[in-house]
Amino acid sequence: MIMASSAAAASISLVRNLSRHHQTPLLGYSSSFHNLRISSNGPALSARSRSTTSSTPGFFRTMCSSSSENSRPTKIQELNVYEFNEGDRHSPAVLKLGKNPQQLCIGDLVPFTNKLYTGDLKKRVGITAGLCVLIQHVPEKKGERFEASYSFYFGEYGHISVQGPYLTYEDTLLAITGGSGVFEGAYGQVKLRQLVYPTKLFYTFYLKGVVSDLPVELTGKHVEPSKDVKPAAEAQAAQPGATIINFTE
Repeated sequence: MIMASSAAAASISLVRNLSRHHQTPLLGYSSSFHNLRISSNGPALSARSRSTTSSTPGFFRTMCSSSSENSRPTKIQELNVYEFNEGDRHSPAVLKLGKNPQQLCIGDLVPFTNKLYTGDLKKRVGITAGLCVLIQHVPEKKGERFEASYSFYFGEYGHISVQGPYLTYEDTLLAITGGSGVFEGAYGQVKLRQLVYPTKLFYTFYLKGVVSDLPVELTGKHVEPSKDVKPAAEAQAAQPGATIINFTE
């Protein structure tokens, strides 16, 4: 218990340090029948052979491309979720690769995992988990730019993976790179809205490629984002009825 308390205290201290740093200027079809040495009965047949073979590759490429695009659902489904760092997951950590041990440096790795709630804040759905790499200090905006790769886990419903820029000082768009379960085939983009860095974030997914409609309990009317939002007490305590079934812990 003493070790767990120390780890939790260290995590909370790191979150506070990140918040303080945010306020400072830191942080082939290429061969022809001629090549096969097939003889023709005259120039006309030879010309037809060359014409047919040269156009065939493009024909098949067009057909394959068209078939692939037409079979991929393009309907956009919107999904809103909140992410909270509640200081109880020993996250984030910092793996130092930079030269200054006292502050975040270019190249430092920040693995993290936070809790995830529905957009109406009434249900706990799972967690986020991933890795950020610090790539730029932006002192004029009192923040940092990270390159991020992480996933959102929704229990038995599956997960969504994203990749792209994570900016501590403004909203950003990340690419949806895939998914599993009900999110299989997902692509599109997600908007990240920074509410309180680094403990409170709001996401709006614009999902394409998902065949079926998303589960109703994930798509209720969301609470308008603000610095003051917080999960329902029942959801925060993961009480029965205030989580999705088999939510990711």
